[in-house]
Amino acid sequence: MSNAHAPAACGRSQLLLRLAAVAFVGALAGAFWRIPPAPAPAFAPPAYTPPGTASTPLPAFFASAQLPQAAASAHAATLTTLPDGRLAAAWFAGSREGAADVTIWLSRLDKQGWSKPQALANRESTAGAVFTNIRKLGNPVLFTDGQRVHLWFVSVALGGWAGSSINHMVSDDSGETWSKPTKLVTSPFLNISTLVRTPPLPLADGGYGLPAYHEFVAKHGEWLRLDRDGRVIDKTRMAHPVRSLQPAVVALDEKRALALLRDAGPGPGRIRVATSNDAGLTWETGGAAGEDLPLPNPNASVALLRLASGRLLLAGNGDDGRTHLHLWLSADEGKSWTLARTAESAPDGGAEFSYPALLLGADGRIHLAYTWRRQGIKHASFSEAWLDGGQP
Repeated sequence: MSNAHAPAACGRSQLLLRLAAVAFVGALAGAFWRIPPAPAPAFAPPAYTPPGTASTPLPAFFASAQLPQAAASAHAATLTTLPDGRLAAAWFAGSREGAADVTIWLSRLDKQGWSKPQALANRESTAGAVFTNIRKLGNPVLFTDGQRVHLWFVSVALGGWAGSSINHMVSDDSGETWSKPTKLVTSPFLNISTLVRTPPLPLADGGYGLPAYHEFVAKHGEWLRLDRDGRVIDKTRMAHPVRSLQPAVVALDEKRALALLRDAGPGPGRIRVATSNDAGLTWETGGAAGEDLPLPNPNASVALLRLASGRLLLAGNGDDGRTHLHLWLSADEGKSWTLARTAESAPDGGAEFSYPALLLGADGRIHLAYTWRRQGIKHASFSEAWLDGGQP
């Protein structure tokens, strides 16, 4: 058989392939060109009572209780108010952090106390839902929006925490039943190294701004903009000059936000700061955002909350390490802070009180949950009057 026409046929094939590639790229570009850009975000207006206008301020009180133990080791609590009005806490627990038996647990608080922990997700259930091998589970985050409760949690398919992804579940019956996990698409690089620790902020368009962080090679905060269905529509870095993790964020008004971040070292650290003036589209860190806080941070998670009075409450560990859990107050939008109380301490060392979560109840009660000695989760509730030095 003659091969005289082979070069011509090969040339025609290559031309057709090139034309097909150009047509595909053109169609793809056209599709993106027609997609309308997302409108500029805005935070849902913060609800608070200006100082001096509260009609029935709560008296000074403080109460605390252990949550029921789900396993030998527990860590990373998160809080929300369920649609039925009950308080709920979630955390991860197993034989130790990072073990294969770690499960995400949920407990609810009612008149009888905290309920028996309910297992929400484990390695097997998550792997079966997202069709990916799962080595371990980590930080959960709860958030209630109307009648729907959201749960985001971390899973690792390969390597350590730097290989993490974020999973999302929802409940429409106050946490009794849950959807199967779905994996958020946050990165084109194997969709890994995005983690969560602190709750989202509601946006005016019905979506959410979810604080996140990145651990692969560099360590820095991130901001995920989600639509009302929980899909990621934008991601912004909080690229601080110092390695930092786990941003805790509050909205100061419809456009301004303050993020306080864990110092990831090396060396003695302090709480790092990032600010946004456009509802999370961009973040300024380091010199552009002003000085970082003078408060020490021993490479530990912090929690941040706007109180009914408009003041800010910060929970975290200080220069005495994770053996003391402190509460600081700011009356000037986070520019300066005063130590108000120490929630718990172990003066002799050897104990850990860490990873705080804060929540403001509809009745004005402030709720705090935290890791207690790595053995369980502890819950405390108190008032602003107690923070200000009042005695129960």
